[in-house]
Amino acid sequence: MAQRTMALLPGTIELLILRALRWEPTHSAGIAEWIRLVTGSAFALEDGTIYPALHRMERDGLIESEWGKSDRNRKARFYNLTSDGRGRLKELIADWARYEQAVDAAIRHGHPRALWAQRTASLQSEI
Repeated sequence: MAQRTMALLPGTIELLILRALRWEPTHSAGIAEWIRLVTGSAFALEDGTIYPALHRMERDGLIESEWGKSDRNRKARFYNLTSDGRGRLKELIADWARYEQAVDAAIRHGHPRALWAQRTASLQSEI
């Protein structure tokens, strides 16, 4: 059974774009293709999603761009990380790790009564 594409969580596109640009300047189609490939097609980014994010990130100083030629010898805008973008990427990766741990803990936690029992015992020991 083929897996369906998933909607991006708010803020995720910035993390994915910055990560796609970590190694070299790339045009928007290359960014979208990299994201599609590394996520196993979980996220299929359309131009209407990626372009506004690229423009916002450039305006915010996280990336910069310049015109060049694509692999098909077409004029294309290539995006590159700025030093602020590299710093933001590190922050977003750390935030994502915390988010993932918190959600994973909630998913894997046992019966809620065990949690309340621990809390009650802790409060009673403080008395």
